[in-house]
Amino acid sequence: MKLSREIKTGIIVIGGILLFILGFSFLKSTPLFDTSKTFYAVYSHVGGLQTGTQVSINGFSVGTVNNIEFNDNSGNLLVTFSVNNEFDFSRNSKAELYDTGIIGGKGIQIKPVFDNAPLAKSGDTLATDTKPGLTELVQQRLTPLQLKVEGAVSNADSLLVNFNEVLDDDTKYNLRESIKGLNRMVSSFEQSANTLNQLLENNKSQLDSSIRNINNITGNFSSLSDSISKVGLTKTMRNLEATITNLNTMLAKMESGEGSLGKLMKNEELYNNLSNASRELDLLLQDFRLNPKRYVNVSVFGKKQKDYTLPEKDPAENIDKQ
Repeated sequence: MKLSREIKTGIIVIGGILLFILGFSFLKSTPLFDTSKTFYAVYSHVGGLQTGTQVSINGFSVGTVNNIEFNDNSGNLLVTFSVNNEFDFSRNSKAELYDTGIIGGKGIQIKPVFDNAPLAKSGDTLATDTKPGLTELVQQRLTPLQLKVEGAVSNADSLLVNFNEVLDDDTKYNLRESIKGLNRMVSSFEQSANTLNQLLENNKSQLDSSIRNINNITGNFSSLSDSISKVGLTKTMRNLEATITNLNTMLAKMESGEGSLGKLMKNEELYNNLSNASRELDLLLQDFRLNPKRYVNVSVFGKKQKDYTLPEKDPAENIDKQ
């Protein structure tokens, strides 16, 4: 069966129209026989979002961005995107704008909400949110640091101004003189160190001899200590300690009135008797010295013994009074 030229021309025209429609749909990322749901989202700034960008849920691609246009005279942008019918979510879900990579690029991800609200249907406008990108986060972190750096620079500038005001001509002159004085002091220390080194160098032999003498003295002390330990100093100290212990025991007994010495210390009657006896013995010796005739009377020829007459002032009476 032969086709006429008119039929062939019609088929070619219809095929061209179909190819044009398919190409246009492909370029707009909207398949011709697409059964997915269409949603809308309004943003104040889309950050370079492009049509054909993938729409994802939990990182899985579920649709594409179909169109971006101004919503009203305020400058807000209306984004139209499609989502396939394989996944249902609540009308309260959000369409979040986020960075798809470090170097840039924006995408839309659905934050699904599962509550008792009605499910989202094709043609609904979802609530929107914008997730800060890396650049925004860096700016948020760097802004306080920038303010601190600016404040520190301002304070440093004020400090330098005040420092310049303090460093007037007199202060600068005093600082220069102080530095000169420090230099002279350091030079003096160097001279003293050189003198000390020279003194040590000149007397090195004497210092070595002194150090050897100190070592000999230390050795002698060590030998003396060994000699003392060998002669039984420890035993002598133990004997001395025992003697002191016995002496303390004896003193304790005397203190408590035991023994002759203890009784003599504690017995007042014995003390008084001894004191009276001593006093009477003193009187007797004094009277014997002053009046020997009272006690010794020798007669060779039988002469009658004279009676002793007590003198008017007897020294023994003074002793008795004492």
